[in-house]
Amino acid sequence: MARRVLIAGMLFLAACSGGKDEESGPEASASIGPLQKAERPALGDTPEPTVDADLPETAEEAPPKPGPETATDGKAIPAAIRGRWALKVADCKAKKGTDLTALTIDATNLRFYESHGELVRVRESDAGRIVADYKFSGEGVEWDRRMHLELTDGGKTLIRRDEGEGAAAGSMRYTRCT
Repeated sequence: MARRVLIAGMLFLAACSGGKDEESGPEASASIGPLQKAERPALGDTPEPTVDADLPETAEEAPPKPGPETATDGKAIPAAIRGRWALKVADCKAKKGTDLTALTIDATNLRFYESHGELVRVRESDAGRIVADYKFSGEGVEWDRRMHLELTDGGKTLIRRDEGEGAAAGSMRYTRCT
């Protein structure tokens, strides 16, 4: 009886295999069972993958996300803001050391008469505006300050607003020095 069951099982397996395999080798038969072979499409009949029409086909085709960082690299003060500025127009022409209200801005620094602020973290920025944290030092003291710098009047005026402990109240209007 056991012998008949064994023979019947072998005949059943042989009938299900359909004869010669399309793939050869131990990996092909080890990963695909006899029932799965019957369900596979024939070579060349593989359907094209479906693509969601709302999604780009590749990451490179994805549109850039609009946002505050698109105009700058997010690690520097925007180029349009850089330069020499003064609260009093007369300080634009004053010699270094006598230009008490002057502010010189480069890619990562704010330089005032007796203090220097180094860019630590950009929070928001675009071509004509930045909100960032700076580490300041001057006259033997160090402090942190968040500043908003924004161009107006076609880039001729810089509005500065400070945040944090010891920050100046209100805003300050600087004129671009030529």
